[in-house]
Amino acid sequence: MVRAALGRLPQLRLAVSATTRAQRPAETDGVEYWFLTREEFERRVAAGEFLEWVDYVGNRYGTLRSEIDRIQRDGGVPLLELELDGALTVKNVVPNAVTLFVDAPLEELERRLRERATESAGEIGDRIALARKQKELAPRFDHVVENDDRERAAGEVVDIVRQELYDAATMAPR
Repeated sequence: MVRAALGRLPQLRLAVSATTRAQRPAETDGVEYWFLTREEFERRVAAGEFLEWVDYVGNRYGTLRSEIDRIQRDGGVPLLELELDGALTVKNVVPNAVTLFVDAPLEELERRLRERATESAGEIGDRIALARKQKELAPRFDHVVENDDRERAAGEVVDIVRQELYDAATMAPR
């Protein structure tokens, strides 16, 4: 859904997250993620290089400030694909950040995880339990998008981003 939204708004650019999880065979460092050792991740956290970072399902994930700088330097608008705690951290530290909670029916989430076949049954169960808990925090976000249909949800995200960019450009209050 995020990729579909990116294709419709050329100024929107995905910030590549960093992670300590193992690189999967079809992934490229710097494209899907920046793959870091736990030691390198910790060193960068201590150096203040992350805008946000979290522990998620046994690994660390975070957004490097250099990713945001790179996108803005190129004239783009950064899009961060974050887990819940990371998104709320960004909302607290970046005054004009706009947050979207992308919600999927739990049955659909489970189907997608099983189809992807990159997690064990136990890990899938953990992800579903976490998603159930996270749904309770959706009201803390600026917008909620139901990801029950990829194209419709991408269209809704694009509409929200266009409106937010227009409001920011015209200095209209939210």
